[in-house]
Amino acid sequence: MVIDQDHIKQLLEEVTDPEIPVISIRDLGILRDVRIENDQIEIIITPTYSGCPAMLEIEKNINNTLKKNDIENFKITTVLSPPWTTDWMSEEGKQKLKEYGIAPPNPSNEEDIQCPNCGSHNTSLVSQFGSTACKSLFKCNDCLEPFDYFKCH
Repeated sequence: MVIDQDHIKQLLEEVTDPEIPVISIRDLGILRDVRIENDQIEIIITPTYSGCPAMLEIEKNINNTLKKNDIENFKITTVLSPPWTTDWMSEEGKQKLKEYGIAPPNPSNEEDIQCPNCGSHNTSLVSQFGSTACKSLFKCNDCLEPFDYFKCH
């Protein structure tokens, strides 16, 4: 079996964010790079914010996924610079968030947050802090459902 960057990235598609299990670390933009040099694999990751408690679980899941696929010669490196940004999220990842009930980041207009449940733009901020530090809590004024909004960084 040939182990190349694409193969490793494909394997890591099954590693999801433990707080949002429908989105892979690749779609979320946490997986920054895969480097292979002299049969040594380096997985480079960046947390969505400094001190993110999910990172230890993500590292464990990367480790388990690679070992399950008979890949042993690797290291996981966490880098903080440049800091993670929602610009690194894939469009597919943003769509997965929406389908899961979390409004994806809207960097063009954070005043216009669309309800992931009914599609209304008639929403209001309830709290700057949602279920995790990277999300805010909103309410739809039309369907009356509360929802998380993934904040832009």
